[in-house]
Amino acid sequence: MTQFYDEPIVLFSLLAWILSEIIGAGIVPYLRRKGEVKTKSDRGSGIVVRLGAFASIWLCFYFAMSNIAILPGWFVYVGIGMMLAGIALRQWAIWILGGFFSTSVRIISNQKIVKRGPYAILRHPSYTGLLIIMLGMGLATRTWLGIAATLVLFGSAIGYRINVEENAMKKEFGKEYMEYSKKTKRLVPFLY
Repeated sequence: MTQFYDEPIVLFSLLAWILSEIIGAGIVPYLRRKGEVKTKSDRGSGIVVRLGAFASIWLCFYFAMSNIAILPGWFVYVGIGMMLAGIALRQWAIWILGGFFSTSVRIISNQKIVKRGPYAILRHPSYTGLLIIMLGMGLATRTWLGIAATLVLFGSAIGYRINVEENAMKKEFGKEYMEYSKKTKRLVPFLY
């Protein structure tokens, strides 16, 4: 049986992420929201992302507790570092969006395309942060099979969400969003 539970920092990092989602991605953007919802275009993508995250986390812990595909102990600390970096990136992106941020795909009546902060380089930096967090979880639980499951399950969920969101943005902002898309990458700076 692997000993990752002996590393309280793994559970602390998971708790920090959950709290950052509740406060930073839920409560604060709700309080900062100005304007009414103009269009809703989520198409179930919020549920898909949540299920992908839950399944990925569950598999990481399952493989780790079952001692399947275990990596060396020092991966815990690399994973924790990635989780904290992902939390920081995600919360920065959410803060920059302010009242335009939502956990579901929707357009607010006074919404604009945000092009500052991490949005100057990436169109979806909060999703990049989520992917870093989830891959960090795989490393922190020290299972390469958990990392692979995360890439497939959570990566697919985020891919679906990005397509839904980009279609909504193209429909709402048209040429302006297309021009912005040409100058930025989706998830990985300078690559994709």
